[in-house]
Amino acid sequence: MSGTSRYVSAGLRSDKLTSLFLSSTPVSVIKGTSCHEARWSSTASIVATKRARQLLFLSGSSPVHPSYNINSSSLRRRSLNTMAGCSATVSKPALGVAPENATDHHVRDSKGELIGFQNPHPSAGVLRNTLQTLGKMFLSRLQGKMPAPDLSNVHIPVIKPHFLEDKSQTQSRSNDTKALRATWLGHACYYVEYPNGLRVLFDPVFEDRCAPSRFVGPKRYTQPPCTLADIPKLDAIVISHSHYDHLSEPTVRELAKHNPEAHFFVGLGLASWFRDTGIDKVTEMDWWEDATLTIKKPIITADGKETVEEIDAQISCLPCQHSSARTGWDKDTTLWCSFAIKSGGKSVWFGGDTGYRAVPEMPAEEDDYGPKYDSLPRCPHFKHIGELRGPFDLGLIPIGAYKPRWMWSGLHSNPYDAVEIFKDTKCEKAMAIHWGTWVLTIEEVEEPPKLLKEAMKTSGMPETGVFDTCAIGETKEF
Repeated sequence: MSGTSRYVSAGLRSDKLTSLFLSSTPVSVIKGTSCHEARWSSTASIVATKRARQLLFLSGSSPVHPSYNINSSSLRRRSLNTMAGCSATVSKPALGVAPENATDHHVRDSKGELIGFQNPHPSAGVLRNTLQTLGKMFLSRLQGKMPAPDLSNVHIPVIKPHFLEDKSQTQSRSNDTKALRATWLGHACYYVEYPNGLRVLFDPVFEDRCAPSRFVGPKRYTQPPCTLADIPKLDAIVISHSHYDHLSEPTVRELAKHNPEAHFFVGLGLASWFRDTGIDKVTEMDWWEDATLTIKKPIITADGKETVEEIDAQISCLPCQHSSARTGWDKDTTLWCSFAIKSGGKSVWFGGDTGYRAVPEMPAEEDDYGPKYDSLPRCPHFKHIGELRGPFDLGLIPIGAYKPRWMWSGLHSNPYDAVEIFKDTKCEKAMAIHWGTWVLTIEEVEEPPKLLKEAMKTSGMPETGVFDTCAIGETKEF
């Protein structure tokens, strides 16, 4: 890459990898670790000379990831927990049905080693110079073109959530209603209860600020509807990417404390961050990989017989159009993802954080979906997802943080983009995420739901009942 490189070449912490693959330690001792752990690690010498928490990759000859060589069959299944007779395993993530050029998002150095990621399609737009962008933002604010949203009279309801009863370890956790239940907990966080009892939490962040500091950065203008301790026991926690409004260290630490048996699913490169945080039950995945989570639990049936309840879930890591970073020197070194989870006859697609089509700077009165801009490229990821993993009973699709469009459209979808994503991914119903919690951009905070209704109407669909918003803490059944 010319100019200021977004990536830094990584070295190899061979002592850790050799220890992992050659040790005779039983798998149960390293239970919950992903076989992708060998792809990434950190080393003090490079931290000291290159950057903090540098992610490292191992080159090899795997058919799924040409840069990795993982031959240990003992890691094919990993025990997640053996608590009170319960057990869970995660299969080794493997490339499923995928489009051509499924690894075009990989960035490699001159030696062919994987060192980061990129958005591979022109729909992401061009990479802007950070200093020039900040300078333009500052000038626009001085000129009154980028006013901060008014928070003096916000009416986004927050209600106490109603979760299904947390069953005892000897009771079946299957839902009586056989419905998929989805509860919005603010911003991009959703708690989903499947008919077979599987419980999944997506992108939880319960802190007051979504920033590295407790004192500086975007501050909540709506509060969480519950505490983390109020959430029933979890089976899986999904993290779409590393940005602070989607990944919080205090939140994941507390979740791991309350849910020691829960397993985290993340994009490539993030597993080492979790292990540094003290969380070992984590599996990292690349786009178009599938893994199977299997939970087995002894129960006593209504007629007093002992049996084993088994819950299977297919976890699919899928593309989106975004970026990643937690510091000023780790941009795009961990993968941003959407996820699909199918279990109990129901399927959910979680969009995480994504753009759809980058648009240029234009007069405010112009419609970027008008005829003048019909030729702008659209991200093909979502049609691929719909064709290769869809349809889905429910989509959780971002609608906020989109103004000014010239700056954010490549990375954040507005409600009109979200409706197109909804159609592309073949979701039967959808709920909106990524709004109503923090001021991240300059649109008025209650604008996204209004535009969503307009976008649905423009697309010839009902304004409500298909792709909706709801109160924070509200549960919908599908």
